[in-house]
Amino acid sequence: MTARPRIDDQQRRARLATRHLLAPAHRADSPEQVVEALVALHATDPATVFLSTTARLASPEPAELDRALYQDRTLLRMHGMRHTLFVVPAELAPALYASTTRKVAEKERRGLLAFAAEGGFDADWLAEVQRRTLAALATAGQATGSQLGNLVPELRESITVAVGKPYEARQAVGVRLLRVLGMENEIVRGRPVGGWTSGQHRWEVRAPLPDVPQAEAQAELVRRWLTAFGPATTEDIRWWTGWGVREVRAAVAGCAAVAVDLDCGPGHALPDDLAPLPEPAPWAALLPSLDPTPMGWQQRDWYLPAAHRAELVDRSGNIGPTVWWNGRVVGGWAQHPDGHLRWEALEPLPGEAAAAIDAEADRLTGWLGGTRVTPRFRTPLERRLGS
Repeated sequence: MTARPRIDDQQRRARLATRHLLAPAHRADSPEQVVEALVALHATDPATVFLSTTARLASPEPAELDRALYQDRTLLRMHGMRHTLFVVPAELAPALYASTTRKVAEKERRGLLAFAAEGGFDADWLAEVQRRTLAALATAGQATGSQLGNLVPELRESITVAVGKPYEARQAVGVRLLRVLGMENEIVRGRPVGGWTSGQHRWEVRAPLPDVPQAEAQAELVRRWLTAFGPATTEDIRWWTGWGVREVRAAVAGCAAVAVDLDCGPGHALPDDLAPLPEPAPWAALLPSLDPTPMGWQQRDWYLPAAHRAELVDRSGNIGPTVWWNGRVVGGWAQHPDGHLRWEALEPLPGEAAAAIDAEADRLTGWLGGTRVTPRFRTPLERRLGS
């Protein structure tokens, strides 16, 4: 019996350095190259998109990401894996929608209908409000949710949810409807109101996506993910996609992945990705909260020591700002109120590591200028360093 290929943790870290564009020699020239390399950038916190991109660009400019998102539309914000908002390459949108978002959107649509019924509004009423909303948005070109509420007053209707419970609240129809229309790809988030850290976006009508069979779309998404994040375990793929185990197994087979042995157990890799990569030169990186690299795998011991997690991960599992040295998380960082970055190592580091990390902190401080960034999901070390 032929032994399965083995890819150890050191090789996984070498792949991470080059394929995630973190080693300086491998940095990208454009935001599109960054997102293509990583498949998707977490966009729940708007600042993450810019900071994740900046860490991987040779010459980062905020205007370039703005161009890609809002002028050329080569990058697109949309809901994807695990009900989360991402920025993805525009050409990936059909496969992402068919593989993942459509199922979530169908569930959200059922929830929206039930929500409307609680307020005494039937499906016909909701359909008419939706029709008028899309027509108003097409005429306006772009509008915030508040502006759409002025154009279609029914969007401002509010309904009480969780009646009698401690978290009872009133929610506007417009908030729920716009979220569902975004998931259904009827509308898309456009330019934000304010600067690049703003979470309030204008909405725009979106052209329909080409239809892709679900199985084909899932195989394509896993193929792209293994190109960027492989080798990986079944549990890693299942966690990242949010799919069931049967869907993951079918997608792994559909992209012709092969079985490999990892230091943590059995895994998968693409058949043309079995040869070892050369070790990159020593490198350091400062990655933001929710960056796709530290959030990329469920099994993280090979790059994130368990002893560091209490300081770097919040109670919901969100990873805060991280400091990297040669493919491992070795500490965290935060922006001080005076604008400078402060970092702290969680383990002893050689002098060359501290010097390289200081250089990255100075690089990011200079890029931020006077902009103040506070992560939406704060972790213990970030809170301490940022005060």
